[in-house]
Amino acid sequence: MTFSESLNSGKFVVTAEVGPPKGTDIKEMLHHMELLKGKVDAANVTDNQSAVMRICSLAVCRLLIEHGLEPILQMTCRDRNRIGIQSDLLGASILGVKNVLCMTGDHVSAGDHKDAKPVYDVESVQLLRIVECLNNGKDMSGNDLKGATDFFQGAVVTPETNPIEPQLFKFEKKVKAGAKFFQTQAIYDIEKFKEFMKFARTLPAKILAGFVILKSAGMANFLNKNVPGIRVPQELIDELKAAGKEKALETGLNIAARHIKQLREEAICDGVHIMAIGMEDKVPVIMEKAGLL
Repeated sequence: MTFSESLNSGKFVVTAEVGPPKGTDIKEMLHHMELLKGKVDAANVTDNQSAVMRICSLAVCRLLIEHGLEPILQMTCRDRNRIGIQSDLLGASILGVKNVLCMTGDHVSAGDHKDAKPVYDVESVQLLRIVECLNNGKDMSGNDLKGATDFFQGAVVTPETNPIEPQLFKFEKKVKAGAKFFQTQAIYDIEKFKEFMKFARTLPAKILAGFVILKSAGMANFLNKNVPGIRVPQELIDELKAAGKEKALETGLNIAARHIKQLREEAICDGVHIMAIGMEDKVPVIMEKAGLL
């Protein structure tokens, strides 16, 4: 089944990420593709993640297809105006890309080209509307296309942000703009996530809970202090501390697997999105621990 078919069938779906490298040496990236092949339902290709210049996501999406993986093209609004965005989407379509994740994108101040000019001609809700137009055979200005696209479009949401109301408002706007699925920011508080899901279930969209692997108590504290919308509960920090340095990563993997298993067994959401930043080889390990392989 395709990614969209899997989601709509009621299967508990798993997605992961393939991060294009900064340079033309793609041996490690190809290795990660082989590790994920046959295990995940689709793989996101990040779009100059954290505003750091890397290989373009469209080229890597094509490599994923050639290696037997279904890509989800991440598209941000930071680096392209509406002409460039629509052109790249049409290009993605003819190259066989069927899924697109619409994001506003991190500001250039976060990346390695701080003097670059951020574009932001449109933002994520408008980008979703652009995809909807292309799917209906029109460009953003209403001009007819010679052949429409057929994208399964998604967006992102941050379920543990405080206050949550602005996120819920934006979430609903994205659904109305055409979002069919959502991948969330990293979640660590399952009970709080359940509260978000009560609202999410009132709207026609599939939800994949995001997971970032905790490597240590220090990483957890860093996330709490520096990443808006992420809150690692103190009991998880204490669990990582008690494991000590040598067993901290294994404990982080166990935490992720435990939470994923709970989400699946209690049918809380439609799947998970594992963001194993720099540890892509750990995705199959987490899946096995969670009983997904």
